[in-house]
Amino acid sequence: MTEDLEMRHREKMAKKKASRDRLMARKAGAKGLLVVHTGPGKGKSTAAFGMAIRCVGHGMKVGIVQFIKGAWDTAERRVMEGLGELVTFRAMGEGFTWETQDRIRDVAAAERAWELAAAMLADPAYRMVILDELNVALRYDYLPVAAVLAALAARPEGQHVVLTGRNALPAIIEAADLVTEMTMVKHPFREGIKAQAGVEF
Repeated sequence: MTEDLEMRHREKMAKKKASRDRLMARKAGAKGLLVVHTGPGKGKSTAAFGMAIRCVGHGMKVGIVQFIKGAWDTAERRVMEGLGELVTFRAMGEGFTWETQDRIRDVAAAERAWELAAAMLADPAYRMVILDELNVALRYDYLPVAAVLAALAARPEGQHVVLTGRNALPAIIEAADLVTEMTMVKHPFREGIKAQAGVEF
């Protein structure tokens, strides 16, 4: 029985490998990707920072601009700033929008962050640019989506860009090469558990 099961497994995996090899043989293109992490679930920024680590591992320069976060001293900021000249990390936000309760101030902060982000997008030295929570700034109309899309389209060939934040606009999703929607199945916050160091920040 065990020998028969092993033989069937080998045959199944051999077919799967042959199919995969045929598929991969047809994939030869490479380009700078526009990646969007959106949805109500946790992990959007975390996934983007994981991609930044990969780039640094390949010796690629990464630029990170945070559009909403800014007031908190987060662990990811400390780690990224400690990676040396390969990472430029700028937390430009004023904090959560419900904390500031000041649209003029939030728009001004978003505009300052976008000025820096646009400069990174125009700089071929940056192989990846992460615009953390940009989707939130766009959703609240803090920035004109047309200007953002134009800058994304004009970026240097080969530059990857990652946008994070809930409620990505349809125009952003349409322009993207890769979109992942994080869904929330269960979250401890709903059970009265506060954000945890090392998990949330």
